[in-house]
Amino acid sequence: MFTRKKLVAAFGLAAASMLVLSACGQAPDADAPAADGDGTGAAVDGSDFTACMVSDEGGFDDRSFNELSHTGLEQAASELGVATNEAESKTEGDYNANLTAMLDAGCDIIVPVGFKLADATAEIAAANPETQFAIVDVDWVEGDNVLGLTYDTAQAGFLAGYAAAGYSESGVVATYGGAQLPSVTIFMDGFHDGIKYWNEQKGEDVRLIGWDVDTQNGSFVGDFSNQASAKQITEGFLAEGADVILPVGGPLYQGGVEAIRDAGSDALIIGVDSDLAVADPSVADKVFVSIQKGLDVSVFEAIESAVNGEFEGGLYVGTLENDGVGISGFGEFESELPEGMLDELEQIKQGIIDGSIEVVSPSSPQPAA
Repeated sequence: MFTRKKLVAAFGLAAASMLVLSACGQAPDADAPAADGDGTGAAVDGSDFTACMVSDEGGFDDRSFNELSHTGLEQAASELGVATNEAESKTEGDYNANLTAMLDAGCDIIVPVGFKLADATAEIAAANPETQFAIVDVDWVEGDNVLGLTYDTAQAGFLAGYAAAGYSESGVVATYGGAQLPSVTIFMDGFHDGIKYWNEQKGEDVRLIGWDVDTQNGSFVGDFSNQASAKQITEGFLAEGADVILPVGGPLYQGGVEAIRDAGSDALIIGVDSDLAVADPSVADKVFVSIQKGLDVSVFEAIESAVNGEFEGGLYVGTLENDGVGISGFGEFESELPEGMLDELEQIKQGIIDGSIEVVSPSSPQPAA
């Protein structure tokens, strides 16, 4: 059975900071069935199984959630021997057609990547109960054949916000999003709360621009591809003195980095979903830290459960506690953090896990009532 306990993202704590996340595979579960589901330990045979994926408009090379999800599909092909098929959406108008194309191709499980595919997935999944769906970043599409893969990134965003506030020399940090979707604003909510917590703990007044958590309004490009708009928004933030900027928009970080470099600024950005400094080494010198989601492992394990005949509809929520979300290392900027920051971040992480530090976002994944 595909359960939350079994689904542990590919994150592990590094000894140096006790917070650094790295791809290291799922932790073994002594109570879990063998790979083939029959207790023999034989390798999974996925040769008669087809796993498929449909991207959102960001495409599979977005260095973010589409690409990381696609890595999980590739892992399934390599380790489980499944056949794969995929459709890359260029516009929102492609979603229904691409999902239908995957159905026509005989896919056994389809992984739609992103909140924007929710409506199309809900309609098609309801009409095709024999096909299984594991949709990324959606918690409301219901059905015995639908598994929502979601991530409470407000928790990890809180850690990044706290660190950004501590690192900032100007006392101004910023954020902007691609589109105003729950899977985007949840990062911004956590980021805000982490900055607020720093101010409360340190008696400081680091200011966040680009997002008002009370009104749930802020700066958005409007899509996940308009680099000119991302650059323009970033230029505005730099003019206001921001020296750490969180772009929540897949490849839109590129416009942000371009603005920073053109301005000759020392400002840094924060990556989302994947470890951006690793995913795109060309911008590593401008990446302060990344807020990560275990998309690759959760996608792989959803496919594996379907191959094993153990797939169940429902909801998986990645958290700090189950290592489904977290933050990367700080790379070359670790030495520039305030003294004791890494220890403080570990203490905050544990506080979030045990509930003594509450992180709440209206966009946090919620099981259906």
